[in-house]
Amino acid sequence: MSLPGYLKGDSKLASSPITRDAFQAMQEAALFGEDDVKALRASRPILEPQVDQILDVWYGFVGSKPFLLKQFSHPDSGQPDPEYLGRVRARFGQWILDTADAQYDEDWLRWQFEIGRRHHRVGKNLTDAAVSTALIPFRYLLPLAQPIVQTLRPFLERTGGPTKTVDAMQDAWRKSVLLQVTLWSYPYVIAGDF
Repeated sequence: MSLPGYLKGDSKLASSPITRDAFQAMQEAALFGEDDVKALRASRPILEPQVDQILDVWYGFVGSKPFLLKQFSHPDSGQPDPEYLGRVRARFGQWILDTADAQYDEDWLRWQFEIGRRHHRVGKNLTDAAVSTALIPFRYLLPLAQPIVQTLRPFLERTGGPTKTVDAMQDAWRKSVLLQVTLWSYPYVIAGDF
């Protein structure tokens, strides 16, 4: 894939400290199973043609909250960096498709670890050579799962499918986002406590 900064499947990525067995236990803890995998995969053809509109909603939300927009802004001027926002937006769009693909292999785990690093001071700004805040504060990682999942519903409903099917897709997204955000939290947790 030629998306700048998108490295899923790149052998140069660090190995994930979370093994597939450990992730499987996390899935069980979240009540995430094969039905959720199927629901996520069923969401892809629905969401793929709507990625730009979904990102408009998400970016509108972030842009309306100065404390969130700050994470994409120059620390001195406080002005958002449009190039940085654009590059992250492209990868965020790919994240939607990756989430809907529901491929929980070693490459996926490594990529989740990298995404976490890019939220934390150990890797934030490096990929895009951005001048911005040193990290995304941990206090925003978990709460942002709610608007992401909640705002997907209208997009999932656009097919006119049964409410039960839409509910299953949204529930699978909720579980998947919770699991991913937990993985992204790894750099924030004291060594040995994850």
